[in-house]
Amino acid sequence: MSAELPETLKGLEILIIEDEVLLRKQLTAQLERLGMEVTGTGTLAGARQLISDMSFDFALLDVNLPDGRGTDLLREGAFAPNTGAVVMTANGEVGGAVEAMRLGAVDYLVKPFDVLELPLVINRARRSKQESRAAEHQRGEQSGFFFGSALADLEGQLERILAADRRMQGPLPPVLIQGETGTGKTTIARWLHQQSPRSEAPLIEVNCSALPETLAESELFGHERGAFTDARTARMGLFEAAHGGTLFLDELPSLSLPLQAKVLTVIEDHRIRRVGGNKPIATDVRLIAATNRELRQLTANGAFREDLFHRLDLYRVTLTPLRQRGQDILKLAELLIQRLCRRHRLPAKGVSTSGKQRLLSYPWPGNVRELSHELERAIVFEDHDELAFDNLQSPIDPAKPMESAAWLNPSFSFPPEGFSLEQAIGTFVQHALKQSGNNVSAAARLLGVSRDYLRYRLKGK
Repeated sequence: MSAELPETLKGLEILIIEDEVLLRKQLTAQLERLGMEVTGTGTLAGARQLISDMSFDFALLDVNLPDGRGTDLLREGAFAPNTGAVVMTANGEVGGAVEAMRLGAVDYLVKPFDVLELPLVINRARRSKQESRAAEHQRGEQSGFFFGSALADLEGQLERILAADRRMQGPLPPVLIQGETGTGKTTIARWLHQQSPRSEAPLIEVNCSALPETLAESELFGHERGAFTDARTARMGLFEAAHGGTLFLDELPSLSLPLQAKVLTVIEDHRIRRVGGNKPIATDVRLIAATNRELRQLTANGAFREDLFHRLDLYRVTLTPLRQRGQDILKLAELLIQRLCRRHRLPAKGVSTSGKQRLLSYPWPGNVRELSHELERAIVFEDHDELAFDNLQSPIDPAKPMESAAWLNPSFSFPPEGFSLEQAIGTFVQHALKQSGNNVSAAARLLGVSRDYLRYRLKGK
């Protein structure tokens, strides 16, 4: 039996439905030695009463009982969705086990069996429950990531993280991914999981900004029956569902400060506590957090916990905005066009010279996500042999060579009534602040001025 098995199973609530008193005692003793909490009964009537009064993670269910067949409980839907049923059947009555599996049992044991085998079966059933919970939360196809020359440093960082993962045993440190909206943070998280030693285990993705405050704690940590008004059954949380794998928390700063404290506790103690529960549940999860905001600034403003920030700020990677990736934009566009044409069952298209100029000169405020949408729009609506992206409003003349291109549209002319230089400078300042997420130092670097000058401009508004 695996050395980590007892810790994995510790604290589970088990119901044994078996009329043979000696076997029930043997099973109870074996499971309690591993830290599980066991309740037993020898009849269907007793089982129904216990199921109505208590919540269980697993039920060990004998097929033949004095007052009926154990499979009747499965047929009636007596067990909560969160309870995994493992059937026990005598040799020669495998038909009953097959019927139980058809009715929703997660595994079965043929009597007589070695009681030492039982923890392995429960662990296998627990893994099946995890996969079921992960499948419930599955979010579409995972895809590769194009690094290119502009993101070579990022690729090197990720490779070093993966090398550290392979050297380590036990829980892995969290990873923090920062970058503007649409730069590919989710894709990087998927790539990191797929390349990691945990690639065969679950990857659970959560958009924290989409979790209602009243449900966020239950969704992440699970709840026990009766924890709140609608909690009619116990439910596994996403930290539990990701056990052994990866949990990706996108837009982590959207969580409230109390929930941030609970996330910190999981990172440090590797245990969770369900809402309404009093037992800690061991969990081994690689946490990947992502944000499009500057965490240092949020921490300084009291909007993000400082202790959580420092705990996350170990493996930090930052995604460069698309507008700063140079010629890699064209290579990425080519890959996306091939993928989109396959999806639409169309022959692959090239990009015209003017189309390339437009792709390179456009600022891409929506980053890779916006690029993908513009490419798909052109594939569907343009009739040219090559994509020209006529709808992209390029700030430069696409007929001119890129070497002479500048931020100023050459077709601009001053209005007859005059031009306000002061107002134009203010517009530049506000645009730089928006692009940098209101980070004054970063905005000053974009504008090529000092922080003191920028603060002076802002005070003078």
